[in-house]
Amino acid sequence: MNRFFFLVLIIASELVFVSPGVESASTNVNIEEVTKIGAIVDANSQMGKQAITAMKIAVQNFNSDSRNHKLSLQIRDHNRDPFQAATAAQELINKEKVKVIAGMETWEETAVVAEIASRVQVPILSFAAPAVTPLSMSRRWPYLIRMASNDSEQMKCIADLARKYNWRRVAAIYEDNVYGGDSGKLALLAEALQNVSSSEIQSRLVLPPISSISDPKEAVRGELKKVQDKQSRVFIVLQASLDMTIHLFTEANRMGLVGKDSVWIVTNTVANALDSLNTTVISSMEGTLGIKSYYSDDSSPYKEFSALFRRNFTSEYPEEDHFHPSIHALRAHDSIKIITEAIGRLNYNISSPEMLLRQMLSSDFSGLSGKIRFKDGELLNADTLRIVNVVGKKYKELDFWLPNFGFSKTSSKHNVGDISSNIAAEGFTGPVIWPGNLINRNPKGWAMPSNQEPMRIGVPTRTFFEKFVVIKDDPLNGNSNDKNLRYDGFSIELFRLVVDHLNYDLPYEFVPHDGVYDDLINGVYDKTYDAAVGDLTILGNRTEYVEFTQPYAESGFSMIVPAKQEESTWMFTKPFTWEMWMVTAASFIYTMFIVWLLEHQSNPEFRGTLKDQISNILWFAFSTIFFSHRANIQSNLTRVVVVLWLFVVFILTSSYTASLSSLLTVRRLEPNVTDIQSLKSGNLKVGCVDDSFVKKYLEEVLGFRSGNIVPFGNTEANYIQKFENNTIDSLFLERPYEKVFLDKYCKKYTAINTYRFGGLGFVSNIIYSHL
Repeated sequence: MNRFFFLVLIIASELVFVSPGVESASTNVNIEEVTKIGAIVDANSQMGKQAITAMKIAVQNFNSDSRNHKLSLQIRDHNRDPFQAATAAQELINKEKVKVIAGMETWEETAVVAEIASRVQVPILSFAAPAVTPLSMSRRWPYLIRMASNDSEQMKCIADLARKYNWRRVAAIYEDNVYGGDSGKLALLAEALQNVSSSEIQSRLVLPPISSISDPKEAVRGELKKVQDKQSRVFIVLQASLDMTIHLFTEANRMGLVGKDSVWIVTNTVANALDSLNTTVISSMEGTLGIKSYYSDDSSPYKEFSALFRRNFTSEYPEEDHFHPSIHALRAHDSIKIITEAIGRLNYNISSPEMLLRQMLSSDFSGLSGKIRFKDGELLNADTLRIVNVVGKKYKELDFWLPNFGFSKTSSKHNVGDISSNIAAEGFTGPVIWPGNLINRNPKGWAMPSNQEPMRIGVPTRTFFEKFVVIKDDPLNGNSNDKNLRYDGFSIELFRLVVDHLNYDLPYEFVPHDGVYDDLINGVYDKTYDAAVGDLTILGNRTEYVEFTQPYAESGFSMIVPAKQEESTWMFTKPFTWEMWMVTAASFIYTMFIVWLLEHQSNPEFRGTLKDQISNILWFAFSTIFFSHRANIQSNLTRVVVVLWLFVVFILTSSYTASLSSLLTVRRLEPNVTDIQSLKSGNLKVGCVDDSFVKKYLEEVLGFRSGNIVPFGNTEANYIQKFENNTIDSLFLERPYEKVFLDKYCKKYTAINTYRFGGLGFVSNIIYSHL
């Protein structure tokens, strides 16, 4: 970098001595005849050839419309070398006496030429801009006009893509320039990712300048090998020459880095030149997202220019395959228009470079490349960006990205409305073809490193119930070491099912952990294990240093106590209280007496001996309970009494049936202890598993005395034994184990006072957060 600026100062100092001669020559030029304009471009590249053709068209248009004043375009080739660009600028200023210099596709070339031209007061129109605009630029290079915006908006667009698809880590790739810098793009990208999507740059791949290496393939392969050890598969090409881009994608394909779940994004330094790449190179980039500078191609001025451009370009460069004008050609055409309009406003009197510069900066018109207005020497309006997708041997256009608006289906800020806010949910217009021909879903943007060792999954051996985790010797192997253990249980099977549903390989191995659960979780934290699988409760203090998956079962703990089951001999009497039974019997006898009183004198069925009369009336009364009475009733008053009685019977039988069904269906268990307060006030003993967190919770949160807490081994036999020998009056079990326990011993025990926690989950450190 020091060598670069040292050379700039040398060249600039030489020009200081000749500047009076230049000024003198300028004053003696016949401005009514010809004004010379310099152009410094890469004449051997398609970008440079298009710029030359576009500028020639603009000059021809001006010369054909102007009678007394003509423009002469002086073209010099910088051959992708800033030092040659400086030499060309020196020649144009000293020998050709140009009034303005346009061109320079890179910022390094622009900086050199601007340093020289500003000393002799020659305005410069550059097609490039720095990634970050220095605060002192207008003072250092007052005669520099930049026909491009800085890269901050482009980096925000990339950050929006990362947020849209939830890519947490990215790899940035850029081709180093000969002065050892990335032009500030890396810092801009890092800032945008952090501000917009909270993502980060995991890898930085610096490719050497292609002109400085003899074997580009090996250099690219050496850099790409670095990402094979990383998880990120989101590659962002910040800057690269076309030749380097070709080598980059060729080697990335050979190394399997352009496959499913990988993402490649190229900025406008590459995307704007996609049209100039041949079909073989384009096909190696399939699935890549490109960010292009947008311009309207349906206006009348564009169509007229495009037709003339194609004719002139194919005539002058018949060897070129692509003959449609690119954004570079449009900007080159607009640069000449800026100059000609400034000259016209000065009435062709351009003896003052300062006045010419001021008129150029006051330009305000709609050019072929977009709105032309300047502020502080830079285009005022940031570029509207177009997202493109490389498909097959070509690319298709997706949607737009507007500064301060984000993604949109339209290029106009006035028509955005609510569309931009819905793009994240609806996706781009048309399906996106991702690398590896991935269509039906979005890529994850990460993969397991190719040289990744199997994950060490810690599994607790002191499990509370074998239904969750059980570790046994594999009968197929005679040895009993860790490699020949068999792992079963609900938690293990769930983990295996999750791994089977992953669309990538996840190598792992189970490692038994003989210790308490907190030690197992600490083992994940200190990287003894990469993850832990089992019946692990999610607690607030544990989440401070390890990550848990989503809970796969609810958790908490309940107080389990012995229950007394009521005797069932007189269960049939329980639907009604004894008072209700007495009222019912009295109503029964009263109704029976009224019916007999009204019927026995006129109805022969209620006559006879006293025994017959009693039996008949009893039979009649009991029959009404089941609505099966057959006796002939003659008195209307009796009928009224019977109807009322039947209604009462209907209500009684319905209520009795419903209540009895409830009693027979749901067992009514009455616990011996009703709440925690009764345990503490009665100084009763409570039990818990010695390896769980429950003991600490009982003592510190619920306020039990440590002497009243009885920890013991985590087996069902221990629970039953402690209850039967009256060692404990209640047992505190975590929620999943309580369900298993009560499913087996529901007749003897019941659960009350449940306390909820975060659930059961698997544990991983942040490196393996994909679990």
